[in-house]
Amino acid sequence: MNTIRPDSTLVIGAGLSGLATAHALTERGLPVTVLEARDRVADPWRTRHPALRLNIHRKFAGLPGQAAPTSDGTYLKRDTVVAHLERYAARLDAHIHFGVAVTAVEPRGTGWRITTDASEYDAENVVIATGRESIPYIPDWTRHEAFAGELLHVADLGDVSRFDGKRVLVVGAGNSGTDALNHLARHNPAEVMVSVRYGPAVVPKSIFGYPIHGLARLFAALPNAVLDPAFRLTERLFLGDLRRYGLTSHPDGGSTRLLRDGVTFAIDDGFVAALKAGRFRIVPRVEGVSGDTVALADGSVCRPDVVIAATGYRTGLEPLLGHLDVLDGNGRPHHPMGERDPKRPGLWFAGFKPIYTGFFDAAGIAASRIATGVATDAHRVTRPETTDMREPHVAHQRSAPADASVC
Repeated sequence: MNTIRPDSTLVIGAGLSGLATAHALTERGLPVTVLEARDRVADPWRTRHPALRLNIHRKFAGLPGQAAPTSDGTYLKRDTVVAHLERYAARLDAHIHFGVAVTAVEPRGTGWRITTDASEYDAENVVIATGRESIPYIPDWTRHEAFAGELLHVADLGDVSRFDGKRVLVVGAGNSGTDALNHLARHNPAEVMVSVRYGPAVVPKSIFGYPIHGLARLFAALPNAVLDPAFRLTERLFLGDLRRYGLTSHPDGGSTRLLRDGVTFAIDDGFVAALKAGRFRIVPRVEGVSGDTVALADGSVCRPDVVIAATGYRTGLEPLLGHLDVLDGNGRPHHPMGERDPKRPGLWFAGFKPIYTGFFDAAGIAASRIATGVATDAHRVTRPETTDMREPHVAHQRSAPADASVC
C-alpha cells in the first residue's frame, strides 16, 4: 500500500530554480528529492552559443548560499554559469536523480502521485521547476520544414562566426533575438534582416559606463506608470529614434509587458549601431517559408541562407498539468513564483515569472516562499519517529536505473 510521507517534497527540474528550492528545504531540515530529465546539471546552458554572457548584473546572479563568481567582471560567461550551477548542485544535501522523465502528476489523498519513466512517487509536496523556457517555439509557418536553407531556433544558435558571408534573417527582436543580433554585429554576415511584429522595448546595456541592470532593485520599486515612460525616454535619449530605421515599439510599455506578459527588454550591445550603419535592416513579419523563399507580410519576399527564429519558448506543462486548472491560456502557472495555491495545496511552481532583478534572484525568492510554506505545513503534522524520511516514498519501481528524471 502506498503511503504519503508527511513532510516529503519532490522537486521536478534541477535547473537553478529547482536547485535553489532544494537548498532552501534542506536548510530547514526538510527532506527533498530532485528529479531531472537530462543527464547532468545545466545542460541547456551548455548548448547556448559560446560567446553568451548574462544580461543580469553579477550582484543578482547568486543563488541562496552561494554568491556569483567574480572572475568574469559584471556579466557572467556561459561556461562560468555552468560551473556555478555544477558547484551548487555538488554542495546540495539532497538526492538528484538524472535521466528521469516525469509523465504524470496527480493529486492523491492528502498529497501527490508522481509517475516517471522509472518509478512512481508519493509526496505531500511537489515543486514544478522545469522553467518557462523549456521548449523552443517556432510558429507554424507554411512548409517551414521544406526550407532549402538552414532554419534554427535561437536556442540552438551556436558559434555565430559560422554565419560569416551568409544572408541571415532573424525573426524576432526581443531579448533573445537582440542577443543574437548583438553577436552578429561583431561578425561579418553578408546581410542581416530583422523581422519584427510589434518591436521591442530596447535599452542600452550601460549608461555613462554604468550597467543599467545594476539599477534593477530601483526599477522593481517603481510603478509601471513611472517606468514605462522612463524607459521610452531612455531609449530615445541614448539610442535615438529607432522608428527612422523601421524599428517600431509595442503600444504598451516595456515595464508593463515584463510584469504582465513576461516579455523581457531587448538589451542593446551592438545591434542598434549596426542598424543605423545599414548593416542590418528591418523587414515585415514572416508569413511563410518554403523552398529558398520567405514570404513577408507586405507581399514581398526575401531569400536568406539562414533563418534564426527568436520566437520564444513554451513551458510544455499542458500535457502534465493542463487538467488541474493551474495554468493560464499560455501554459504558464497561475502562481508562478512560489505562491501558495489554495485550490491545489502541496503543488508549487518556481522559475516561471521574470522580474527586474533576473531569474537567479527570482529563484531565491520562490525557494524561500516554498520552503516557508512547506515548513509551516509540516509543523501541523505528527511525524513518525522511526521512519527514514530522507526521500519521498517510492510507490512502485519499474525496470530503470536508480539514478533516473522530467519534462
